Amino acid sequence: MNTAIFFADGFEEIEGLTVVDMFRRAGISIQTVSISDSLTVTGSHDIKVQADCLLKDFDFNTVEMLILPGGMPGTTNLSKCEPLCDALMQFSRQGHYLAAICAAPSILGGLGILNGRVATCYPGFEKKLFGAYITTDPVAKDGHVITSRGMGTAIEFASALIAVIQDQEVADKIKESILYSSDAPQIL
Repeated sequence: MNTAIFFADGFEEIEGLTVVDMFRRAGISIQTVSISDSLTVTGSHDIKVQADCLLKDFDFNTVEMLILPGGMPGTTNLSKCEPLCDALMQFSRQGHYLAAICAAPSILGGLGILNGRVATCYPGFEKKLFGAYITTDPVAKDGHVITSRGMGTAIEFASALIAVIQDQEVADKIKESILYSSDAPQIL
């Protein structure tokens, strides 16, 4: 399955790049797409990232999953991108996968995509998930829509997407290869 993740100035770097990193480790095709007129996108913590292509040159027909990182004002910038929002609506109607983390599920909520679905998001954005059944689980999957809570759940989010695209065994192997453990002891 071919995938794409969309970067806007102010995106949360860890949420976006964790997905890209883990997908590439799993051999999953993922394109990073800048919604601006520059391939260089500046994250919410002033980290500059070079996208693979510009939105104006991107063909939505080449992918089966669209992924949105959160962060501010990245989420706001993504939500104002009409071509991206049109594609999200079309993908939803066609049952293609949509994934969003942190504040970005609010974009799906604003488009009505979460109506009647279980979803999660960064605390405080729940009211923007219009019509959704809210959970505080790290990742929520309901049909073709997958949402997650924030930077601290980025590995679980990427892993859940890998499990959908390939299978749980591959997702588990990637987590093992990066020494990830969801039950790691807490240091006090």
